[in-house]
Amino acid sequence: MSDTSLAFRLTAASFFQEGESSKQAAPSILYIYAPEYDVTHITEVLNRHGIPHLVNQYNIHEYAGKTFCFYRRSELSSKQLAFLVNAASAGGQVNALLDYLDQQLQFVEVELLHGDYLLESNLLHRKLHRQTQWQRRLLDIAMATSLLALTLPIWILAALAIRLESPGPVFFRQRRTGLFNREFDIIKFRSMCEDAEKNGARWASRNDSRVTRVGQFIRRTRIDELPQLFNVLKGDMSLIGPRPEREVFIRELEKHIPFYRFRHMVKPGVTGLAQVRHTYGASIEDAMHKHRHDMYYLKHQSVWLDLKILLKTIQIVVTGQGV
Repeated sequence: MSDTSLAFRLTAASFFQEGESSKQAAPSILYIYAPEYDVTHITEVLNRHGIPHLVNQYNIHEYAGKTFCFYRRSELSSKQLAFLVNAASAGGQVNALLDYLDQQLQFVEVELLHGDYLLESNLLHRKLHRQTQWQRRLLDIAMATSLLALTLPIWILAALAIRLESPGPVFFRQRRTGLFNREFDIIKFRSMCEDAEKNGARWASRNDSRVTRVGQFIRRTRIDELPQLFNVLKGDMSLIGPRPEREVFIRELEKHIPFYRFRHMVKPGVTGLAQVRHTYGASIEDAMHKHRHDMYYLKHQSVWLDLKILLKTIQIVVTGQGV
């Protein structure tokens, strides 16, 4: 059996666009083939999602209509690989487990991420072609310029309110980590008191005492994010993408969240999929949930998905569902 034929038969599932998976009924039982040392962890994760499954079962005679998933393909035994190839040739659907879960859950289950998957999937190939990069850059510039013009009255009112309520600058700059782990200065309307971090950096919480009354309003309506349009024009950020985080927090998060820095393969965004799908939170658990959606965005990045995120962001701002 050649490596070529094996690669042909065990291709990962196509990356479905958001919403397509809802049209397909989930199979009653998912058959999974994985190294024995991963079985307990896989079972725990799938039980948490309520997905019925069997692991490393070989007494199957009818393959058509059944879904078979592999995990860590490079570490599967020859018996497991031969079984999966036979299942594919007999009408079974053979997918990478993470691709199957991505389709069903609409996010990447980062607890199951591993190096093999990142190397074999198209996540490493999401760097857009030069022509597409320029098209995206031009779209960012056009959208940022238009939003700056449309929101100019809001800028003026926000600046006056901030200056009248508390001493200190209207804007503040903060170092964040962006594309390929390069740091840059993010610009925001100041929503906290001037000495908010006199005792060191810490995450903002929902009822943070450091946030001013004006700050509470501009955070809830996302007005505080508007100055980041200058970051977009400068090229440090895109309009849509994973939210940039501070390096001091990233170093802590990557100890607990698998492949956390992988989100830096694209430019950070003023808004993103995690922001419109996940409610506000400031903890490692919340960061884990957001990372699931950020990784999903990396896999499915497209103009259509960007448009849906932008429209959802507008809805959140108009209805005041933000932080």
